[in-house]
Amino acid sequence: MSDQYYGQQQPQFGEQGQGGYGQQPPQQQQQYGDQQYGQYEHQHQQPQHQQYGQQQYGSPYEQQQPPQHQQPQQPQYGDPQQQHRQQQHQQYGGDAPQQPAPQQQFGRSSRMSESSLRVVWVYPDLLSTYGDRGNALVVERRARQRGLGVQRIDVRSDQSVPTSGDIYLIGGGEDRPQRLAAERLRNDGGLVRAAENGAIIFSVCAGFQILGHEFINDLGEREPGLGLLDVWTVRGEGARCVGDVLADVNPQLNLPQLTGFENHQGVTHLGEGVSPLATVQVGRGNGTGDGTEGAWRDTVFGTYLHGPVMARNPAVADLLIKLALDVNALPPADTTWYDELRAERIAAARPA
Repeated sequence: MSDQYYGQQQPQFGEQGQGGYGQQPPQQQQQYGDQQYGQYEHQHQQPQHQQYGQQQYGSPYEQQQPPQHQQPQQPQYGDPQQQHRQQQHQQYGGDAPQQPAPQQQFGRSSRMSESSLRVVWVYPDLLSTYGDRGNALVVERRARQRGLGVQRIDVRSDQSVPTSGDIYLIGGGEDRPQRLAAERLRNDGGLVRAAENGAIIFSVCAGFQILGHEFINDLGEREPGLGLLDVWTVRGEGARCVGDVLADVNPQLNLPQLTGFENHQGVTHLGEGVSPLATVQVGRGNGTGDGTEGAWRDTVFGTYLHGPVMARNPAVADLLIKLALDVNALPPADTTWYDELRAERIAAARPA
């Protein structure tokens, strides 16, 4: 219902299409496109789920600044300070959080490893359509531009989701993979526990629907979501929501106008427990006719925008990094490439 491909021309960025569904990986390294997944032993996971992968980066983002792989030094995650994180981030903005964070290595949160920012890319074998993997690449690149170490953990759908990450990213997917992903995330429980610990979660399209209370699956049935956002999704009766989107972001988030690409049949309704992420100026957004696009609550975000959205809107990636570090600003970083892409896509989306 979310990301079925209907022959529309899609933005060319990152990986296209889906991987295998639920296949057991061999004991040695597993290939996924241009990614190579090795072994990473996670101290909190059960023995049968200990391979998450130190990444070998071959993207154009990393050619200028090769990644520095570092072993985490037994970080202590999920501490009681998560309640403080949830209270502090009622208003996000780039200018003034309610209380300044301690300035130690850009004010690292107590959740973080001493060696790196942990970015978890959830279920790339099920939820990674329309180049949404690019969001993980952009978060990595924007952090490294500030001299931060980054450890990306790509978690297959047959592996446990670690609860100790700092930023979790979830992409879009077609209807059957979406149902499988929702079922496995419910049974696993790791993403919910991470949210309870105050982790930052950013989801796109099918991933957005999964974070809600329920959606309509490929069998035409109501499929339970994770309940991390107070939203629910039904199947739209009219034309699909397809095309470029321009949307003005909720002023509390202090972000520039969003540009992205939508392709979904779902109509997502917002409850009282969330705020719209943005208001569309061009496009359909949540499909409800009220102009809303996406949703957010505390450190959990959802949107229908592909593109990928963070390549078109690097300020979104910067926002997630600031939340993970508990700071209100980051050192400046070059945005020339992103600015050119933004200008091109915004001009293309505006009516003639």
